[in-house]
Amino acid sequence: MENYAFEIVETARLIKREANRRAAALGATKAQWRVLARLSRTGDAVRQIELADALDVEPITLCRMIDRLEESGLVERRRDGADRRAWRIHLTEAAAPVIARLEAMGLGFNADILAGIDEADRDTILRVLGRIRHNLDQIDQELEKAS
Repeated sequence: MENYAFEIVETARLIKREANRRAAALGATKAQWRVLARLSRTGDAVRQIELADALDVEPITLCRMIDRLEESGLVERRRDGADRRAWRIHLTEAAAPVIARLEAMGLGFNADILAGIDEADRDTILRVLGRIRHNLDQIDQELEKAS
């Protein structure tokens, strides 16, 4: 039997390694890139705890990432108006050109890793990976119900 999980994990490992290398060439880490990309896609003013959940990282880990991005002037924390204990993360104007460079790098990266794969196969990959994620979500939900 072929081990699909192993192939996916190994492919993801190589993708992550190359993404880290390319992000470093732009002066960012992959983790910082993920934070900026998530804020850019979802709109800023995201609660810090929600951002940690969305990125699947521990809140303390995200706190350190936000500290570095804040020191770089790319994000700022503001108190949540509805919950004074919570922080909302906002992109600064200085983040826009950095995000644009990271997005351009990401487009080139995707083109490189998908080179030689025809459009129909690309669509199949997305559909199959989406189904795998769905199946894993179902398993997770069933385990939560059981516990």
